[in-house]
Amino acid sequence: MTKEEGAFRTIGELSKELSIKPHILRYWEDQFAMLTPLKRAGSRRHYRPEDVEMVKTINRLLNEEGYTIKGARKYLTASRRKGRASAKDAPQSPVTEELPEKESVDSGVTLAQLKSIRDRLANALDDS
Repeated sequence: MTKEEGAFRTIGELSKELSIKPHILRYWEDQFAMLTPLKRAGSRRHYRPEDVEMVKTINRLLNEEGYTIKGARKYLTASRRKGRASAKDAPQSPVTEELPEKESVDSGVTLAQLKSIRDRLANALDDS
């Protein structure tokens, strides 16, 4: 029997639904501050729909896209600031990151400087 979409899930139910062992879910709670299921009497965890989505996103980032825990944490923190921490909005590659606007402008200058250095090194090697 499956629960409705918006129902709370226990750690056991979420574990079975997503094929993630309960100890992994508890570990992720320690590693990702934004993952905070409700704890009821006896420290029983109840995951809200937004917690379930967070777990799905963490699972995808770590196990499908190859993020490290630190990288996934950084991505989720940045996503929450931008208000887009849903599973659909995550980049498809851990290398794909948006640069802040200031860095984009500086990168144009830096690229020109690097090309200049490359050309000088190539000329120095040709002269040798």
